[in-house]
Amino acid sequence: MSIVSAIRKTGIYIAYRKRSTKIRKYKYIKKLLPSVYNEEAKKPVEEKIVFMELRVDSLSESFKYIHDRLKNEYDMDIKIHYLRSGYTYQKQYLENAEEFIRDMATAKLVFINDSNNLMSGFDVRPETKVFQLWHGCGAFKKFGWSTAELLFGVDEETFYKYPTNRNLFCVTVSSPEVSWAYEEAMGIKPEEGIVRPIGVSRTDVFFDEDYKKASCQKLQNLIPAVKDKKVILYAPTYRGHLADCTSPDKLDFEALKNALGDEYVLLVKHHFLVKETPDIPDTSEGSFAFDVTNMGMDMNELLCAGDICITDYSSLIFEYSLLLRPMIFFAYDIEDYHDWRGFYYDYDQLTPGPVCRTNQEIIDHILNIDERFNKQEVIDFRYRFMRSCDGHATDRILELAFGQSREG
Repeated sequence: MSIVSAIRKTGIYIAYRKRSTKIRKYKYIKKLLPSVYNEEAKKPVEEKIVFMELRVDSLSESFKYIHDRLKNEYDMDIKIHYLRSGYTYQKQYLENAEEFIRDMATAKLVFINDSNNLMSGFDVRPETKVFQLWHGCGAFKKFGWSTAELLFGVDEETFYKYPTNRNLFCVTVSSPEVSWAYEEAMGIKPEEGIVRPIGVSRTDVFFDEDYKKASCQKLQNLIPAVKDKKVILYAPTYRGHLADCTSPDKLDFEALKNALGDEYVLLVKHHFLVKETPDIPDTSEGSFAFDVTNMGMDMNELLCAGDICITDYSSLIFEYSLLLRPMIFFAYDIEDYHDWRGFYYDYDQLTPGPVCRTNQEIIDHILNIDERFNKQEVIDFRYRFMRSCDGHATDRILELAFGQSREG
């Protein structure tokens, strides 16, 4: 047996590889990127705006509305960087990250929508404002520092070593009610005034009647079967870690079709991070149930087109509450999910609609939706968690972006 084989067999080799990976990560984030940034930051700031997408390969809904406003109303150079973390080879990701760091070093404005550790090793120059337009509204399932002691999160040592929310000028949130949760999750002190309840840019579309009508028409064009039917949107969140997350497969399509098929169609929208989604049974697909995950409609468009939304632990309930329509919560695995990730508020008290454990409960509520839908419950929920989203959030963000500097 060779020495290498012996080392592999004892497990020392695995430990060595992990240690080597940690060393490379430390050198890259704490040494290389700071040197790249600091060298580029010697150059003058340009009339430039930088958007950074951490995982996806196209501009997400978190950015689209404000991006279009900036493009149409401001004479500035706009750059978009797609890092593709977890979706491309490590070498390519590192090249993408370095290119982003170089670009942001001379930018006036930087917009991000997710946590990342790329800026944890250096200080952003005071002329640059970094806005965190987080990809979720409200405060539902825990994230960031809030998950440090849970199965979902990383350990506290990693958060301290690679803080993922350094250098932020502003974190935009949907209501004063949830500021504390973002401060906790991002390790931000309240007195810093970084977390600001000025609204979430992408929610402005829910106050645009033309947008809502166009969304319904777009769905009809893609799926003619929805015409003259009511639309149930099923949009669950993922399970597991981001790298290998899965989508739940407990919804009984046949039972729903048999009970509701004459009046409704069912749209299924899986979380965009799920790489392999469950199939819809052949007897339901194309007649009652339709997988719209990759059909070319944004989540906001689907929310506008849906008459009822079924979800579980997804933050989309906050956006959907702006439409004042019925929600149903399919929480068959609530205990496991609570232990895995946890919530900022008591689940049963938070949810503005019935919490169901079985498919039959879902069917029963939909069959009696007119009598059981408590609109006032949604109105109260919307005021509590979404009161800063009034159709003018982007206006306030732009006023802040082009107003006083970090030093002011």
